[in-house]
Parts: sequence; C-alpha cells; structure tokens
Amino acid sequence: MTDAARIEKARRLLSEPASRPSAWGLLAAAGLMALSAVLMAGTIVLGPGFGV
Repeated sequence: MTDAARIEKARRLLSEPASRPSAWGLLAAAGLMALSAVLMAGTIVLGPGFGV
C-alpha cells in the first residue's frame, strides 16, 4: 500500500458521515416555538399589572 493510498484511506475514515435531517428534530423545534409563544402570551396577559 502506497503512502498516497494510506492517506486517502485515513481521510475517508476521519471524514464525518453525512447525516440525514430528521423529522423529529423539526417537530421538537416546532413544539418549542409553540411553547415559547404560549409562555410569552401568558407573560403579557398576566404581566406587571396583574393583581389578585
């Protein structure tokens, strides 16, 4: 095995595998956005002027 072949093999082994985007990540991000919108609306509604 030549040095060039060894270097090429090492580069292939060290390169990161291509990851496929997951629908679960998108769903989690959408859920987090919805939760933050609800919390922000609650803060505005029950904000500084709220009294019991």
